[in-house]
Amino acid sequence: MLRCISVGGLLPFLLLPALLADEISYGRIQNVKVAAETRLDWTFALTSQSLTEPPESWLEDYDSTEQQYQCFVPQQYNPRNAWPVLLFIAPGQRATGWGQWEKVCRERGVIFASPHQAGNQCPFPRRVRIVADVLDDLRRKYNVDPDRVYLGGFSGGGRVACAMAFALPEYFGGVVPVCAGGQLRDEPWLRQRVIDRLSVAQLTGENDFNRGEVERMHQTTLSGVGVRCRTWVAPRLGHTIPGSDLLDQAFVWMEEQLDQRRRFAQQWPASRIDDAPTRSEWAERLLAEGTKRVAAPAHLYMGLMQLKGVAARWPDTPSAEAALKQLTAFEAREERPWEEADIAEQRRFLIARARGVDAYASGPLPRQYENQKENMVQAAIQLWSQVEADGQDAEGVAAAQQRIPQLRLLLKEDK
Repeated sequence: MLRCISVGGLLPFLLLPALLADEISYGRIQNVKVAAETRLDWTFALTSQSLTEPPESWLEDYDSTEQQYQCFVPQQYNPRNAWPVLLFIAPGQRATGWGQWEKVCRERGVIFASPHQAGNQCPFPRRVRIVADVLDDLRRKYNVDPDRVYLGGFSGGGRVACAMAFALPEYFGGVVPVCAGGQLRDEPWLRQRVIDRLSVAQLTGENDFNRGEVERMHQTTLSGVGVRCRTWVAPRLGHTIPGSDLLDQAFVWMEEQLDQRRRFAQQWPASRIDDAPTRSEWAERLLAEGTKRVAAPAHLYMGLMQLKGVAARWPDTPSAEAALKQLTAFEAREERPWEEADIAEQRRFLIARARGVDAYASGPLPRQYENQKENMVQAAIQLWSQVEADGQDAEGVAAAQQRIPQLRLLLKEDK
């Protein structure tokens, strides 16, 4: 059986080409420098807390003001209006994506940016920091619409994009991973924030060795828990960025959710970050939202999870103390209506994860991943066994009873 959260559980460089531009020349791609270190909460994408100071090893010999990136600002840019942004992360040490995204950005008036020296060879913490430096530099220099900031990347860059967007959805309107994907975080309130706010536009090639991961596992898992997710498969392409027609379709699809994102942010202002709050300020905003939610039965469970999130993410703040005080008061109650919602939440994600891992493991794998098949099948069996042992979701149990024998037979056939 799944268990609900207990009472205590509620508590808690290559040389770069071209000259750098001091000022952007609208309508053409240029290399620019970051003006100042980021004010954004980038460390939370790497850990379970928003740190006051990151470990020294994360940023060894790194200077934000030496960081360079490609930037395109539309010819028609006017600071009186808020503009969409596409921030695209490369798998290599040079910026990438402009050749494929240029037509979309020019025709639809999108600011484009891609950092240099943030590829797969770059340590992950530094990579995240570089992306945050570039994003905040754009926010300082231009009138950026946080509901229309789309974070994307190719291959390993797509994994970074998912990790950051799923940890910090308040900064983004969508994520565009190409030939890669990512998993949601463990925090229930944060997963729900992604469901409420982000559009996930996945792209892969017909012959991409990551196609199974993207199309079968991530699409199945994300859509299974309610994330607005869609996958495009480029005919005849392998592990590469598709052409502008497919990218335009993905961009338009993400834009279709714009009005809903804005309405949600009007109801829950803390779901959108359009400034650069301090740790204490952000904690106060989430505390206020959690407090409002727990006052309404329909939002009680998620409100409690948000209060728990405040206590865990900013443990040294007055807001954390206030959140813990509320959680303690709820723990003292005899009636616990949130427990049923907690069980349902765990079950929903467990079943979606089982379906996603199963779909990936039982389908064709490229030779690069063939040696992982046995472990993936065993992982699917383990997940389905948890669903069966829980025994509460009739459809899920039926699927588990059907799939477990088939997966075990698959293991035998592969030996």
